[in-house]
Amino acid sequence: MSKTATDKFTVNINGEDHKVEPKTTILDLADDLGIKIPTLCHDPRLKPFGACRLCLVELEGARNPVPACATILGPKMVIKTDTERIHAIRKTIIGLLLSDHPSDCLTCDTCGDCRLQEYAYEYGVREADFKGGELHPVRPQESDPFIGRDMSKCILCGRCVRICDEVEAAFAIDWTYRGFETQVNTPYGESLLDTTCEFCGLCVSTCPVGALTEARSKGKHRVWEAKKTLTTCPYCGTGCELELHVKDNQITKVKSRPDSLNHGNLCVKGKFGYDFVNSPERLKKPLLKKGTDFVEIEWEEALGLMAKKFAKIKSENGPDAIAGLSSAKCSNEENYLFQKLMRSVIGTNNVDHCARLCHASTVAGLAISFGSGAMTNSIDDIEDAGAILVIGSNTTEAHPIIGLGVLKAAREKGAKLIVIDPRGIKLTKFADVWLPQKPGTDVAVLNGLMHVIMEEGLADKDFIKERTEDFEALEKLLPEYTPEKVEEISGVPADDLRLAARMYAEADAASVIYSMGITQHTTGVDNVKSIANLAMLTGNLGRRGTGVNPLRGQNNVQGACDMGALPNVYPGYQKVAEEASRDKLGKAWGCSLPDSTGLTVVEIMNAAADGSVKGLYIMGENPMLSDPDVGHVEEALENLDFFVVQDIFLTETAALADLVLPGQTFAEKDGTFTSTERRVQRIRKAIKPPGEARSDWQIITDVANAMGDDMAYNSPSEIMDEIASVTPSYGGMSFERIDKVGLQWPCPDKDHPGTPVLHVGKFKRGLGKFHPVNFKPPAEEPDAEYPMILTTGRLLNQFHTGTMTRKTEGMDEVGPIASAEISPKDAKKHNLKTGDKVKLVTRRGEIEANALVTDKSRPGIIFMPFHFHEAPANRLTNPALDPIAKIPEFKVCAVRIK
Repeated sequence: MSKTATDKFTVNINGEDHKVEPKTTILDLADDLGIKIPTLCHDPRLKPFGACRLCLVELEGARNPVPACATILGPKMVIKTDTERIHAIRKTIIGLLLSDHPSDCLTCDTCGDCRLQEYAYEYGVREADFKGGELHPVRPQESDPFIGRDMSKCILCGRCVRICDEVEAAFAIDWTYRGFETQVNTPYGESLLDTTCEFCGLCVSTCPVGALTEARSKGKHRVWEAKKTLTTCPYCGTGCELELHVKDNQITKVKSRPDSLNHGNLCVKGKFGYDFVNSPERLKKPLLKKGTDFVEIEWEEALGLMAKKFAKIKSENGPDAIAGLSSAKCSNEENYLFQKLMRSVIGTNNVDHCARLCHASTVAGLAISFGSGAMTNSIDDIEDAGAILVIGSNTTEAHPIIGLGVLKAAREKGAKLIVIDPRGIKLTKFADVWLPQKPGTDVAVLNGLMHVIMEEGLADKDFIKERTEDFEALEKLLPEYTPEKVEEISGVPADDLRLAARMYAEADAASVIYSMGITQHTTGVDNVKSIANLAMLTGNLGRRGTGVNPLRGQNNVQGACDMGALPNVYPGYQKVAEEASRDKLGKAWGCSLPDSTGLTVVEIMNAAADGSVKGLYIMGENPMLSDPDVGHVEEALENLDFFVVQDIFLTETAALADLVLPGQTFAEKDGTFTSTERRVQRIRKAIKPPGEARSDWQIITDVANAMGDDMAYNSPSEIMDEIASVTPSYGGMSFERIDKVGLQWPCPDKDHPGTPVLHVGKFKRGLGKFHPVNFKPPAEEPDAEYPMILTTGRLLNQFHTGTMTRKTEGMDEVGPIASAEISPKDAKKHNLKTGDKVKLVTRRGEIEANALVTDKSRPGIIFMPFHFHEAPANRLTNPALDPIAKIPEFKVCAVRIK
């Protein structure tokens, strides 16, 4: 029930009356009013605890002082927050804490950022007045990656234990011993590596003293010495806000503010995965291959050579003999300029990027169903859902902070959690129902859910009648997908399917979350259309807590799509095939634009292999690990006449290039990213780049000018202004407007507030369109020669092709390396145990990996992450494409253990 003005009541705090909402604590009100009440055990991310007693206040009529953090306000309450009595109590508590606390503030890394030190100064406690027993004989533990533990400084506030339990659900630490000997520790005092710790660093972020610290920041700087820069995380598409701490041009620490979009929470990558920025392996000058080796050259020579080679290819073979891959790692401004370069300077629509390999199915499927191919709702909506259906998304590993919201909704707010996934991922432990389907059978399962909803009268008939079309075709299809038939196809128990259908359909608001487990199939578009059907069938669109919510895998994959780094659309998804769009963009860019749709990622590789594409320009992509059938990719790249890679490292792909251009990281330039929730956010320069590395937007401008264009911009802000002028959904965007928390598109003009929820009252295409979709099996299924299924994905502690995460010391320690997950049954059959070398073979090739025997995997299914060059999973995967989205089938192929 929504709060209204009549719900409010009056309380008096420190002599002044205030209107407050129900369920407001004294501490909440004080914070809103700017009244400082000291706390040590309180964190707004946690449930009230009341352990430290430092926040005691006087409440008229109460026998004793009450804890402000745990006391809910009621009508006519009178509170005093800082009387002489309260002051004396707080001073006593601080003295008691100091009596059992080391007095090494001058050498403590948390000096200047310690709550206990701050309060001791504020309340005039210069030394402990209480002499108890000896201090805890606890030795600091500094052997774990990332997190240092010195429990001699622990004040037993419990924040670390609670955040590990309540927020992260990792349960890695707890209280041990009793009385004066009480400590926070791991089971049996073992290393964090031997626990369920996920190294998210939330325990460090919440610790109010120096008991838990960032191990690698030890001794590097005092808090007041660091320059702090707000920016956006460069990993997944969640869009977490970061605060980079810099000293001597080195990132020494990463934090996130409690008032950020991500509430101060980060994952192991966002918190600790920043070593790549200052890595000594960074590219510092352009490199030209001579023979088999690279030599450093000057920028002028590199740009001149690139212009000369591409001009020669264009004059002899036409502009379509050149192709470009833009980057989901680069900013909106850089992706915009890259596709503009390819179209307006080179004259081809052969431009694509890695969205083709992850969410091309989403863009196509949701566009034809709803009119827009993006996440319909906002991330914080998830906590308002009454039911959450997660399908094809290992959310807590691939999008960890969004995963925290799913867990909070399920564990604290009573949302029903339905997980459809072939693996026993973390979310399945908290699910009300888990449907472990056979990989590649998602359409059958989704049709089965809709069959039950229709059969039991749970469809939203009014929504269907008023807001959709072509329902009759779907209604005709569904009767054949009985739960029993679906069980035969997918292995999902019929009764569990019925239970899941009821949970989803009966909720007041239900949200679907999906990712690449849905999209990376030859039936990826069909999968997405089926999800859209399910949401429309139950009326779960256009409201908070509902929606179809694809989670984008990289920091700016949404933005790269928005900017037109695709072969068939310009910025804002204006179609290349439409003359009006070509005229509009051609006029803005002062050129005539090609009218034929360009090649996609896989098509570009095929064309390079057969010789029809002779020149290739790749910015910030690593297809030698990310593309399917990398053996074929290698052959294609080696067949090019001229190959340019622009990156921050000499990646597996850059090693094959003729010319390598050194770019900059997110920490070395200004610009914007667009998150999975369509939010355009700032990135800001925090440090200087190494050597002669240039920002990607400057390199693209330089390339254009070397090829005879007159492209000129003074800053990324100017580029965003141009983007706004040609992209309707970004029409109201500017650096000034998005400076604080960003804006969600569509934002058509400078007065528009942005759009948190799409399709409110009306779909972008008018009426939502149902599509009857029949189940089709994967392109390659197990047989006698290849009797098992291989499926691929990501790990929590790694990212994409490892270019950034594997440059971070300690990151490889906190998760398996180049491992193949095999079920205990299959391991027994093949006489394997964890750590054994296992050779996996498909029709494309073979690799050797480390066996990881786990009940996460079901019999007959092998899971492999694709991050590792030691065991490149994509040497095995099938390049078969979805006929519409042209996305490869990474999620299913036939494999055997050799």
